[in-house]
Order: sequence, then structure tokens, then C-alpha cells
Amino acid sequence: MRPVADAVAQPDTGDAAGDAAGVGGETSRRSGWHLERRRLYLCTPDRADLERFVAACIDGGVDLVQLREKHLGDRDLVRRASLVARVCADAGIPFVLNDRPDLAVACGADGVHVGQEDTPPAEARLLVGDDLLVGRSTHAPDELERAVTEPVDYVSAGPVVPTPTKPGRPGTGAGYAGWATGRAPCTVWVTGGVTPESVGDLVASGARHFVVVRWLTEATDPAGAARRLRAAVDAAVEAAEAAGGTG
Repeated sequence: MRPVADAVAQPDTGDAAGDAAGVGGETSRRSGWHLERRRLYLCTPDRADLERFVAACIDGGVDLVQLREKHLGDRDLVRRASLVARVCADAGIPFVLNDRPDLAVACGADGVHVGQEDTPPAEARLLVGDDLLVGRSTHAPDELERAVTEPVDYVSAGPVVPTPTKPGRPGTGAGYAGWATGRAPCTVWVTGGVTPESVGDLVASGARHFVVVRWLTEATDPAGAARRLRAAVDAAVEAAEAAGGTG
């Protein structure tokens, strides 16, 4: 697997007093994942080659993984999520389970991601405790404004363009992604149509962190596809920051 930099490989194990506060004002070791230093977030459904696929994506540069699977029963979901959790733990990167805070601890996840129609963040926080990450989807300014008052560690913004993974949801455009990045006091992950060709404009709008689905899930060579996308993201972000853009 691709070596992960020591600075971000795993949560800090120092005392909690040294940890940064989350959006909700809490402090915990979950901040040791340093989400602000991560750039490429894979969101994947279950698939026959799940373990090999996730490992290949990590090898190519993915540094955060979410399993989003709506069609498995609880027992099977925990089994499959536990597999991804082990792959991510071996690589020293965080693993997030979609939608199911009630199962996140059982499968060894490092966090849970909830959408606007899912368990509210405050309830999710009660279920997973202080040591796990809680992420929140946002699609519009009013949702972002609510999210920044909730006990979340990061938010997603998008989809920038319509996507089959969110049928019926219109694209937000790059403007919302850039606005959310500037408004939120936590890491903002931009979603929707993230490809090597699109990241330059997204970075120009202010985005620095990206969720990827189809570019990797539909790739015949996931490691190579991840490597190409990560290189494009890194180059665009580094150029913007060298030119004086926001980090």
C-alpha cells in the first residue's frame, strides 16, 4: 500500500487537552485524524471485490473511505463494513459508515456520515460517542448554516453536478462548494463529478477536499485512477496555495 505520512497516519494519542475543538465545541481524539490535511475521500457501495478495491484506491492516494450501502441487512452490513474498517486501519486512514450510527461502533468504524434525511447529527453523536467522527451532507446554504451549529466534524457540499448516486437532486454548481468552504469552520468535502479534469475549476472556487465515487467505482484500474486524480488534486491545490489562495 501507499505509505501514509506519519503526521496523518493515525489519530494522535496524546492527552485530550491538546486536541482541537470540533464544530460543536467538543474536544476528543477524533480530531487527531487531521481531516484538514486529507484531500481524497472515497465513497463506495458494497461490491464483490470490496477489500481489494478499497486497498487499491488507498494505494493510489485515497485518504478517507466511506461505505455507503443501502441494501444490506444489519448483520451483512456490519460484516462488510468490518472488512473495510480493517483495510483502512492497516493503512492508517479513517473509515466512515454511511447513515448507521447504531452500527458504526459494532463494525469498528472511525465515524459515521449522515444525510439530511438520516439520523440528526446530535442523535448520531449520542450513539457513537465523543471519539468517532460525525459528518453531515449539505446541499444548500440553509443546510450548511444549520450544520455548523451541530456536533459534526466535517460537512460535504454538493453535488456540484447532477449525479446518478443522488437521483433527482439537481447540481449545486461550484459556487455553493466554494461558499461552503469559506463559511464552514470545519473541513468541507466537495461532491459530484470529481475528475482530474474538473478539480482545477473546483479548487479555483475555493474547494480543497474532494469526495469521489464514479471515477473510482467505475474504473478498470482503481489504483491508477486514484493516482491520476490525487495528482490532479495535489497539483491544483498546491498551485492555488502558492498563488496565495486559501488553505
